[in-house]
This record gives sequence, C-alpha cells and structure tokens, in this order.
Amino acid sequence: MATVALNFPPELLLKAQGIRVVFFDVDGVLTDGGLHFTEAGETIKRFCTLDGHGLKLLQRAGITPAVITGRDSKPLRLRLAALGIEHVHYGTEDKRPAAELTLTALGLDWCQAAAMGDDWPDLAVMRRCALACAPHNAHIEVKAISHYVTEASGGDGAVRELCDLLLVASGQYASLLEEWAQ
Repeated sequence: MATVALNFPPELLLKAQGIRVVFFDVDGVLTDGGLHFTEAGETIKRFCTLDGHGLKLLQRAGITPAVITGRDSKPLRLRLAALGIEHVHYGTEDKRPAAELTLTALGLDWCQAAAMGDDWPDLAVMRRCALACAPHNAHIEVKAISHYVTEASGGDGAVRELCDLLLVASGQYASLLEEWAQ
C-alpha cells in the first residue's frame, strides 16, 4: 500500500464528508486570474495540470466537478471538454441560479455541495455550500467565509488541494494513489 503524505485537520475532513458536487470558478481558481490577449484579441489561458488531474480523480471517485464562470472562451471550452466536465455554465454573472440548476439536475442539495471561488461573484454560492474553499490569492472577503484556504494560489494547484481534501474525506484517496504508485 502506498504511503499517504497528506494530513488534513479532522474537523475539516468531517466537513468535507458527503460532498457529491463541487462548484469551481475559473479566473482566479482554475487560472491565475490574469487575462492574456493576443494581438487579434483572442484570450489565452494557462491551466495547471495538477488541477486537471485532481478534477479527473474527483470524477473517478464519484464526485462531480461543475464550473460556473462569468466568461466564455474557446480555450476554456477546450480545456473543460478535455477534462470531461459536463456541468458548465458560461457567461454567468449571477452564479447561484446556475448552481441550483446543477443541483436539481444531479438530484442533490446544498448540504452535498462544495465551492471554490476567489471574488465577490462567488460568495452567494459559497455561503450556501457545506464546504467553502478559496485559493491563497482570493479576495479577503472570500477567504473570510471559507472553511479552507489553500496554500497554493489559483491556477497553481489550489484546485488540486481541494480535490485531495475531498478524496481523503471520501476515503478514496489511498486506493487511487495506490493505482498510480504500483
């Protein structure tokens, strides 16, 4: 059996148990929050492969990643499609109704949901979820309502930290790690 190096506080693991869906913002969470444009005006985004692998592991563990973002771009659509993320709301400024649509579609409730956001548009969803998380570089008001603030910044492994927490809390982390450690 592979040795597990992760260690989360017991009260955080208890809060993370029973999570079946996780809502993620994009800019500042799945990316570093910077907006990069080509001369032609196209958006360029940088995504962290650690985060991507974490999202795939969540899906293998039966936890649904969902994305609610105020923006829309071809690079974002390509990345989310490559990760197999099916529940996505693009160009959504009011994120709570979008989250409620996803919960209804999955037959879940807020008590089975987690969210990771970095700025004010994410607050309404985060406040309703059983587990609210923020990347290290999130706005202070978002950090203030979060149950967990990651050590990593958005776009640089913050999503993976949340994924790892949920996998440990679900009891599936060690078995998934073992598959890769053989």
